[in-house]
Amino acid sequence: MYRIMLADDEGIVTDSLSFIINKHFGETCEVEVAKTGRAVIELAETFRPDIAFMDIQMPGINGIEAIREIRKTNNHTVFIIMSAYDKFDYAREAINLGVMDYLNKPFNKEMILNVLERAMEKIDSAKERRRQELQIREKIETITPVIESGFIYSILFQENTPELMKYKTLLGIEEEYGFMMVIVAGTEEGSENPVGAGIKIQPDYAKIREMIKGSLNCIVGPLLSNKIICYFPTRKDSTEYSARVSIIEKSEILLRELIEKTGMPSRIGIGTVEPFQTAADSYKLALEALRFSKAEVAHAKDLPVGCVYEPDYPAALEKQIFAAAQAGDVHATVESAGQFFSWMQEAHPDALIDARLKCLEFVLWAEHLAFESGGMTYRFMHRSDYLPDLMALKGFPELRSWFIQKMGDAARNITSKKEEKLDSVVEEAKKYIRENYAKDISLDDVSGQVDVSPYYFSRLFREETGETFLEYLTSLRIERAKELMKDIGISIKEVCAEVGYSDPNYFSRLFKKAVGLTPTEYRAEVMR
Repeated sequence: MYRIMLADDEGIVTDSLSFIINKHFGETCEVEVAKTGRAVIELAETFRPDIAFMDIQMPGINGIEAIREIRKTNNHTVFIIMSAYDKFDYAREAINLGVMDYLNKPFNKEMILNVLERAMEKIDSAKERRRQELQIREKIETITPVIESGFIYSILFQENTPELMKYKTLLGIEEEYGFMMVIVAGTEEGSENPVGAGIKIQPDYAKIREMIKGSLNCIVGPLLSNKIICYFPTRKDSTEYSARVSIIEKSEILLRELIEKTGMPSRIGIGTVEPFQTAADSYKLALEALRFSKAEVAHAKDLPVGCVYEPDYPAALEKQIFAAAQAGDVHATVESAGQFFSWMQEAHPDALIDARLKCLEFVLWAEHLAFESGGMTYRFMHRSDYLPDLMALKGFPELRSWFIQKMGDAARNITSKKEEKLDSVVEEAKKYIRENYAKDISLDDVSGQVDVSPYYFSRLFREETGETFLEYLTSLRIERAKELMKDIGISIKEVCAEVGYSDPNYFSRLFKKAVGLTPTEYRAEVMR
């Protein structure tokens, strides 16, 4: 149904247009008429026309002014100007107002039908675009909570940086810093245990999520036990006093709404601003703030929780170093470690002993991260030469070289040692297969030998060799069979048994598939 408004003070014009529209478009159109500029504006407010034929010269407010007024509340109407005056100024103003066409009176039926069809196509296209936009928005509304939950999970479990970056891109987060908020339903102590509280609010989670989104501009995570975890992106690396007060006040309002909705006591903890890669630290501080304070809304910045640094200490750079090291990013680790060392040397040029201690502290912690990640094997005597070497270094330049080298090695070991370990698993498996291919060995046998689950071993073996375990075993057996068949004194049946097959027919089919000849044909070929 198209709503069409006819605006002209000449009855013969509106009657003619109504007749043409009704005859050719029938019940697909609803037509209303207005004869003055004021009546046109008032009709447009209630009728909300899709298409409007507008005469320029009408009593009172002229057609151009009426269009301008209607445009303030309705951007979708398709306007068609009708005028007996072919004036450039009118045409130019009509173009500025987005009028679709400018018809000079007198007009004929073909002109009206042509312009109406074009207007209807334009309306249909606009409706289709809006429909598609709504579908896209609906899909986004459905998938956004999943993406936001994945982002929060990646932060909390400190998953690899590439995955966290993907979530960051999907959510359109450009800010490099942020802080975490934890909403805790129920009480940690007392009658309402966390699991019970979580079960109670689970049915209302979707509504609670919308309440949080409506009050605060943040990423909302899933319900974990009785906790809802939120992330707030920010461009600044710290929270100014006024911003901190503002988020606390908004949180207090939200908390009252949540308590009213859930009917159970709840609290909110807010962490400090951190680089987004280490936002898990902000989460921990939010929990600390709740444990330390009895307030309903507790901000870590207001309480003596976490480490407090001297004013000029580059705490953000320190976190950046270890985030890069943990990700195995050697270049970023070395670059940020170099920046930190430059700060030490410039800020404390006479504190060489303290610089040695700081370098040792950083290297030990970076290696600790490597040990935890599985990148290195811990040995008690591994670092027995560190202290003597450090004390023997002469001045900042030598200390810098030692520090940068060790930090780079720690980051490198997080990835390279893992790769070496994986390579060694595959090599050990291949060695076992080569030594036991004549036996009835299976994937489970080999994965058990290298102490890796069958599923993971199967995937790892294929990634490293380009073949499945069975393909590798079969290839090895066929190659050995080809060697044995050069000895005429060994029968085909004996060759079959020698390479681990008990069924000669099955062996023959495998051999032909791999070589293109049956074992008998192959032997005849090589013995010529």
